[in-house]
Amino acid sequence: MRREAFAFARDFEPAPPSELCVGRHYLLCASRGALRLEAHGTSWVLPPARAALIAAGEPIQVSIPQPVTTSSVLFVPGFTPDPPAPLTVFDLTPLARGLVTECAEWPEAEGLLPPYARSIFGALAAVTWRLAERPSPVAVPAGRSPELRGALALTAERLGEDLAFEEVAHHVGLAPRSLARRFEEECQMTWRATLRRMRVLRAVEELAAGEDSVTTIAHRVGYTSLSAFNAAFRDLTGRTPTDYRATFRP
Repeated sequence: MRREAFAFARDFEPAPPSELCVGRHYLLCASRGALRLEAHGTSWVLPPARAALIAAGEPIQVSIPQPVTTSSVLFVPGFTPDPPAPLTVFDLTPLARGLVTECAEWPEAEGLLPPYARSIFGALAAVTWRLAERPSPVAVPAGRSPELRGALALTAERLGEDLAFEEVAHHVGLAPRSLARRFEEECQMTWRATLRRMRVLRAVEELAAGEDSVTTIAHRVGYTSLSAFNAAFRDLTGRTPTDYRATFRP
């Protein structure tokens, strides 16, 4: 008989999008680097100190833009309640991070968990299931139509440039007015607001990738003004870039 829950850590090199679907409820954490997750028309960034809770049997797209180390905990359905949503990304508290570390003592194996381990996995589930009720705002719509996905892809490729909306519309073969309507319908926000959010999400990845200064990262993602970058970052995450990076550390 396989364990009711188990944990493992792995290192991954950069990789293009691939589908992930497992038969257990999946708590996925990045302890180094950042992952990109996509499901149901939304894309998330998963840096350190954040976690994704994925329901059993829920297919998601995972891409790895930089080397990453993950810590994962899997639960058999029935050992825990169903997650509150098919996929949720949220901030980990120090308690939750400590429980994830403690669960690493029990990898996948045959046989039931000992009582102490069951209590630790149960405590982790109770804490993270509750945290999942308060999702992180670090997400951006992924788009449904080919034209909008193409517009988002071009925008992502040229985040650091002074890209004009008319150029994006021409690239996907739509009139600017038609593309603007697609953004409102599929993203519930304008292209300019989407661009602003994508720049912040790319900055989150850059903050997780290494020790480049906040000013360097701001310029890399398209901001010429550090104060404008800090304001946009704080609006989305509730923290300054420096404070956000500090949450990655234990």
